[in-house]
Amino acid sequence: MLIPVGLAIVLHQYGDAANTTRLPSRLHQSHNTTQTSEETLKKTALAVTGLLAAGALLVPISAAHAQDKKKVGLLFDITGRGDKSFNDSAAAGLDKATKELGIAPTESAPTGDADRPERVKALTDAKNGLIICVGFLWNKDCTASAKANPTTSYAIIDDVMDVPNAAGLVFAAEQGSYLVGVAAAQASKSNKIGFVGGVSIDLIKAFEAGYTAGVKSVKPKAKVIIKYVSDPPDFGGFNDAAKAQAITAAMLGQGVDVIYAAAGTSGLGVFSGLKASGKKPGKVWGIGVDADQYNTVSVEGGRDYILTSMLKRVDVATFEAIKAYNAGTPLTGLKNFDVKQGGVGYSTTNKKAIAPYVKKIEAAKAAIVSGKVVVPTKP
Repeated sequence: MLIPVGLAIVLHQYGDAANTTRLPSRLHQSHNTTQTSEETLKKTALAVTGLLAAGALLVPISAAHAQDKKKVGLLFDITGRGDKSFNDSAAAGLDKATKELGIAPTESAPTGDADRPERVKALTDAKNGLIICVGFLWNKDCTASAKANPTTSYAIIDDVMDVPNAAGLVFAAEQGSYLVGVAAAQASKSNKIGFVGGVSIDLIKAFEAGYTAGVKSVKPKAKVIIKYVSDPPDFGGFNDAAKAQAITAAMLGQGVDVIYAAAGTSGLGVFSGLKASGKKPGKVWGIGVDADQYNTVSVEGGRDYILTSMLKRVDVATFEAIKAYNAGTPLTGLKNFDVKQGGVGYSTTNKKAIAPYVKKIEAAKAAIVSGKVVVPTKP
């Protein structure tokens, strides 16, 4: 609410004479006290009239004189919260910003491609000053929205929007995949190592390229078996755990003993497939992606089979975008989060399992940071 600065001073000096919740008690006081109250009201009214006539400066005021929270909208990819991977990582960044920065968040998840436009519109209609689009599949609709709303800021994960009021938040996923490839090569006894990708697009092929290069850096003669859950234009490969589990069973039948799942929710099928095989953790291993999946997958879902995860810090990128917007300097252009910046890495939560391989992984990490190793982005 806006009130004149001078009026705020008057109210402080005389009390809130207009506060009707306090008037009844005054009416029961003595005649003299009532008379004094009436004089106070008159003085206050005169002061208010003078201030309004003078056009006093207006300032925002609330119970705590605090400014309104800045509104941030986040558009999840399909499945939304609960995928224990990509979306949950974005959610972690949003939750951190809500807690630490005090922003007012709104979130939405599509059921498919058809309802994407209306979900973007709902967030713009709600006057969110920053809209974060999680995943490249939002590019078309978020770009159109950004063009139509030039005073609104946008950020997209894993892609670039060719508009001045948007930031592209991308990751050197090939570098993180290289590191878990080094781990996989060391952990493998059969020298047959698997990669399960969600959809065979360039974005996921960068994971494949980095992973294969990491494996070959340790064991040049190791065989890396590649399989995708689906091919474009079918993007269902990011959300088909049953098919991923079938692929896992087939790979195990070929002698593969370590499998990296870069497949969104489908990756859960890899871990459940490892558990369903009857083989013990250590005999076969899975590698997670995006978030630390050892912390998110249940024991029943195959958690004990997760050697490590390639961390793509979508949470960091999401938080940094919100932080910049909250500070009045929203991000624009391309922002790349790599190993050196802590944007990608690997998890060590399954300490006993990963410990024997950390020395070589850290050496590989240092080589990437120094530029000695340049990780490929294409198979």
